[in-house]
Amino acid sequence: MVVALDDTKRSAIARELADLKALQELLIANEQKLTPALSSDSEISDRFNDFIKDDQQDLAVIDGVLSKFGDGSPQPRDSIKQYVDQVNGLMGTDQLTLYQKVSIHERIKHQAVMTGLIVHKAAQVVGDDVKEAIGPLNQVNFKNRAHQEQLKGVLEVLGTRELTGLDPDQGVWARTQDAVAALRGVFDGLTS
Repeated sequence: MVVALDDTKRSAIARELADLKALQELLIANEQKLTPALSSDSEISDRFNDFIKDDQQDLAVIDGVLSKFGDGSPQPRDSIKQYVDQVNGLMGTDQLTLYQKVSIHERIKHQAVMTGLIVHKAAQVVGDDVKEAIGPLNQVNFKNRAHQEQLKGVLEVLGTRELTGLDPDQGVWARTQDAVAALRGVFDGLTS
């Protein structure tokens, strides 16, 4: 049996989707601003170009999901609008290093991932009609999560270059040392 949502829950989910749309638009704008600054590294630049393509496709998916809610055109929260304005302002200045800008971008990607997951979780508990409506959002969540992991690697490279002028050691032995250091941190935390 399909459970119909009351208007309050439907509006709350639609508002969250509007927030996600605003974040997705911000991600695209950031990627378009950051890509030229990353042009000296073809691998990172290519990755950002792929992000732009994926994020534009994902924006169309979000629009499609949002249209299924029939609430006209819900607007993002004022706090999200202010956040978008603030980030756009920061990304357009030279106050931040490239590493810092990409770090902000990764945090926005994380916020988009979590927003998408919360919509997914809400749909699981409120009814089959919403679960069906947001179905396409799962691919957006998957791609955003994959981008987030790739951005961590980009940050590692950019941060190391910024601090040392050198590329990080990406070899197997360096990765093993990273894993050992992480485990040491876990064990140290447990014993203290």
